[in-house]
Amino acid sequence: MVKFEKAFPRFLIPGALLLLGGNRADAHLVTTGLGPVYDGITHFALSPDDILPAVALALFAGLRGPLPGRRAMFMLPAAWLSGGLTSVYLISWQSFSAPWVAGILAATFLVFGLLVASDLKLPPAAVVALALALGVIHGFVNGVAMTQDGATTSVATLQLLGIAATLFILVALVSAAVISLRWDWTRIVVRVAGSWIAAMGLLWLGWSLRGRG
Repeated sequence: MVKFEKAFPRFLIPGALLLLGGNRADAHLVTTGLGPVYDGITHFALSPDDILPAVALALFAGLRGPLPGRRAMFMLPAAWLSGGLTSVYLISWQSFSAPWVAGILAATFLVFGLLVASDLKLPPAAVVALALALGVIHGFVNGVAMTQDGATTSVATLQLLGIAATLFILVALVSAAVISLRWDWTRIVVRVAGSWIAAMGLLWLGWSLRGRG
């Protein structure tokens, strides 16, 4: 069997291209016909503005070790779900339109990509705080999109549960894969992947802020 350390670089570029090739999902939610849970899963899978920061967090948690990886695995889905339910149940966003939302989401690309690229030594509590912040921000935006798309509270809740389950699996797999790396050069490959995510965030941030004072 080919070791993961040798196979890992081969999947970086195709994986990044696949993620970037997805459709933006902040305008309308995906309808699969399989129910709201699967709709939520598909919505997340086709949203690079959601999935890439989550991957970056998982990479960073894996670089920090098993304990931060385990905590991020639970905290990110819980925060994402909480942020989404807050916007769905507590506030009406039918007419909500904020031009700065794209800038905030782009900033998460940049921040978490830079964290991975720098391999910044942070304690587990800081990784948990980052997971909570990322989850609340993106979950809140997801809840707004669901409300604007006309989803009822029960349907939106199931969609958010589908996203949370996907996040749990994603963070578990990615962070565990990084934790298993033993060679120094493989950690450098992970950091390079973080720099690519940060670069995409910087480009998106500049694009979202173009023409504004």
